Amino acid sequence: MLSAKNLFTVQERQKIIQSICEAEKRTSAEIRVHIDNFCWINPVKKAQGIFLKQQMHHTQHRNGVLFYISVWHRKLAIIGDKGIYEKVNKQFWDELVHHLISSLKENKHKAETLCECISKVGQALSTYFPASNENPNELSDEISY
Repeated sequence: MLSAKNLFTVQERQKIIQSICEAEKRTSAEIRVHIDNFCWINPVKKAQGIFLKQQMHHTQHRNGVLFYISVWHRKLAIIGDKGIYEKVNKQFWDELVHHLISSLKENKHKAETLCECISKVGQALSTYFPASNENPNELSDEISY
């Protein structure tokens, strides 16, 4: 049975982590992916709780982004910190969510689509939060569960 830990193969997980690393090279923003089995509440509220638990709101520029996926309840959310919403419009985030939902529903190219979305976030945020010579990796790039 499909679960959070086996939604992606080992190779796909490595590609996702690599996508996060590549995206973060272009921006000072921090990107995380969290995968759950269950989401009994609104996925945005669940993602907000995980965002706080992982202390993503403690980044220097308040520019963390979390991709949240609930496997069994088929829910997802992409949320950002205060600095993100001040710069990037809602339409951008809505389009990413729609694209990712379509991929997960079809169960085709889901890892590639997630990597593509991560790359788009890195590209969009590089305009507002460019990488600098001192671009510390403030948060882990590993997928959390």
